Amino acid sequence: MQFTDDDHERVARAIAAAEARTSGEIFCVVARQVSSYRDVSLGWAAAAALLLPLALIPLKFDPSWFPGLGDAWETSHLAALDIAIGRALSAYAVVQAAVFVTVFLITCIPLVRRWVTPRSVRRARVRRVAVQQFLAHGLHTTDARTGVLIFAALSDHQVELVADEGIHSRVDPELWGDAVAALSASMRAGDPVEGLERAIALCGDVLAEQFPPRSADINEVPDRLVVI
Repeated sequence: MQFTDDDHERVARAIAAAEARTSGEIFCVVARQVSSYRDVSLGWAAAAALLLPLALIPLKFDPSWFPGLGDAWETSHLAALDIAIGRALSAYAVVQAAVFVTVFLITCIPLVRRWVTPRSVRRARVRRVAVQQFLAHGLHTTDARTGVLIFAALSDHQVELVADEGIHSRVDPELWGDAVAALSASMRAGDPVEGLERAIALCGDVLAEQFPPRSADINEVPDRLVVI
């Protein structure tokens, strides 16, 4: 998804309007993808390569199923046994390799990858990147420790809200639920910018109640949307 200059301006205006009612600082980051999850695909492929070929054993797996590994004239019983074992192992390795590559490629398809990746894994990686962005943009360096990050992971369909310790100690985390739900709903509807505007306004409501504007308040964090 492409974010236009107008989209960035809408988010900036929403942040400015919300921060006019509070001394808190709001920042927004949208990530198209937080992880390739290639390790998850490799895990599924390795497991499938180890387990699925075992299903061939009850079917009386025979190396002759593969061209070049079929029966041939043998000169002695011992030689024939060694060759048969070698052919069987070679054929089994071919099956394992084929299964590994096939499953890996299938699980690299975005829709399939999201389905086979445990929700806990996706949640942990989205959270990790959200915290990294929180620190990278200096939201932990505000004077009163009142920075809030609204983080949306588009490919994972997940939203994280990270509040600094000055807010976290005074605001019940459940109060952020409406903002997260609003952004999540708009993402599902294909309009994340509208969701960001709603989430920003709701966060502003929470912050205004606990952290009203100060007399010498300054804007410590730029009012902007970052897309990564």
